[in-house]
Amino acid sequence: MTNWQKSGWRAKPRIQMPEYTDQAALEAVEAQLAKYPPLVFAGEVRNLKTKLAAASRGEAFLLQGGDCAESFEQFSADGIRDTFKVMLQMAMVLTYGAKVPVVKVGRMAGQFAKPRSAPTETVDGVELPSFRGDIINELAFTPEARIPDPKKMLQAYTQAAATLNLVRAFSQGGYADVHQVHAWTLGFTEADNAAKYRDMAKRITDTLDFMKAAGVTQDTAHTLQSVDFYTSHEGLLLEYEEALCRIDSTSGLPVAGSGHMIWIGDRTRQPDGAHVEFCRGVQNPIGLKCGPTTTAEDLKILMNKLNPENEEGRLTLIARFGAGSVGDHLPRLIKTVQEEGANVLWSCDPMHGNTIKSSTGYKTRPFDSVLREVHEFFDIHNAEGTVPGGVHFEMTGQDVTECTGGVRAVTEEDLSDRYHTACDPRLNASQSLELAFLVAEELQKRGAKVAEAANG
Repeated sequence: MTNWQKSGWRAKPRIQMPEYTDQAALEAVEAQLAKYPPLVFAGEVRNLKTKLAAASRGEAFLLQGGDCAESFEQFSADGIRDTFKVMLQMAMVLTYGAKVPVVKVGRMAGQFAKPRSAPTETVDGVELPSFRGDIINELAFTPEARIPDPKKMLQAYTQAAATLNLVRAFSQGGYADVHQVHAWTLGFTEADNAAKYRDMAKRITDTLDFMKAAGVTQDTAHTLQSVDFYTSHEGLLLEYEEALCRIDSTSGLPVAGSGHMIWIGDRTRQPDGAHVEFCRGVQNPIGLKCGPTTTAEDLKILMNKLNPENEEGRLTLIARFGAGSVGDHLPRLIKTVQEEGANVLWSCDPMHGNTIKSSTGYKTRPFDSVLREVHEFFDIHNAEGTVPGGVHFEMTGQDVTECTGGVRAVTEEDLSDRYHTACDPRLNASQSLELAFLVAEELQKRGAKVAEAANG
């Protein structure tokens, strides 16, 4: 990477990024951010890469989830706690199903910027620039609110630091105790129409009871009351990313200090674009969203640029095609990866390809479509003999009504009750946990097939 500089992206075509009108104010913010401590550290980044490498081999499983876009206004300790809590519940269920460790990566402490399908939006005949996330401009539909403000990067940094501080405390301070986490999950299975999940929950209970009887408790095994939890976000606002880029004192190599893992979106993955240029040079694990328009040729170039050493755990390909379309695209991309002999981790994002507009006018995602895409993802990997290594959800610990369906059956008429997202619809706590049970069933079936094949 001797030919890489952290500012090199500025010479490349840039899209989905704001044009700041006050250059002096932007430079002042960048200079201030460059003096701040990094939000994450190189050793943590290396640990995550090692765990993602294990997931790419089927020896672990990636659970990545959190907000569509973090909000300044809705920021609260309770909100962080609730999302963290549901992630732990999901991870426990997935661990039981997969029989391997689950790598927990939140979409948090940096997920402030959002790409948009159009640069402007029109309401009642008035056209204004699109809302691009709280790190850039404001949701209010006024000309003043939609002007990009570089000072918002400083507020985003402060909120990300506070989020990380709380998550680290939760992860190591006993809140993540495995028995407590399972007790929360049992509450979900008590619902009348959640009976089909009770059997797996009871088996988890039996396992914990056996461990306790054998003397493996939170007092004797520290790992039962603490977890490793990592953060991730789309590396969209490159002025922010560059300002927080640091040199790892151990290796002498650059690390993105904004989050443990950053990803490149389906709209910003141009092989010669600014986002690929920045991400190719940092040592963090990189995610690459792959949608229906991803060509084999582009994927070959991107894999070579983003992971020239073909390092395990470096590159996660996040498939997002939409229910019913996975079979049209995933097999050809798997073939491309195999032809190149590339080391990648395959993850499924069943959210972004399944967004529809409801009859009531709200943007939503039907739970059944989300689940169908997950099933298709697993079926194709099983048929191809490749590893379905993870899942990527937009979800929240709050009791929102943004996605329809699930055990607690959110209808289109319910959407207006608690529709709080600043951008795209998220799974609520109940839907997230239900999805974890269903993914765990897929992992159990896959494990049984692998064992059967091994025994010949």
